[in-house]
Amino acid sequence: MNIQIMGVVEDSIVDGPGLRLAIFTQGCFHHCVGCHNPQSHDPNGGKAMDTDELIAMMDSNPLLDGITLTGGDPFEQPEPCAVLAKAAHERGLNVWTYTGYLWEQLIERENAQALLWQTDVLVDGPFVLSKRSLELRFCGSSNQRLIDVAASSNGRGIVLWNG
Repeated sequence: MNIQIMGVVEDSIVDGPGLRLAIFTQGCFHHCVGCHNPQSHDPNGGKAMDTDELIAMMDSNPLLDGITLTGGDPFEQPEPCAVLAKAAHERGLNVWTYTGYLWEQLIERENAQALLWQTDVLVDGPFVLSKRSLELRFCGSSNQRLIDVAASSNGRGIVLWNG
């Protein structure tokens, strides 16, 4: 399956815990002021890649702890991102997904479900420049939440990841 990406970092240590394959998707309609990856906004930018190529990258590095789907916004391409997340889980890897959408919005979007439920930790919310902090772990602004998806899936409220 094709996916439009901005790029890939095969050995990231800043996009979640441990050694990660970070896949930067193309396309984001949030246009956050101060965005770290503004070149990822155009859904027609970047390059097309087959998900099988990205899965081969997962297979080529036995040291990976997980993958991170970021961007852009992975929920602009939920189907191929869900394929990647499922493949990561099949390989014993954890999945982090960064999005400008809120959890409350995603659980209502039918096309987001497959990716959402294949995500272990969801970093949600738009980047807000006035709330930017370099002291935060794995997010850029204090309004963003690191959500433990499995623990939050019971409908009793959001459970934050505290790894």
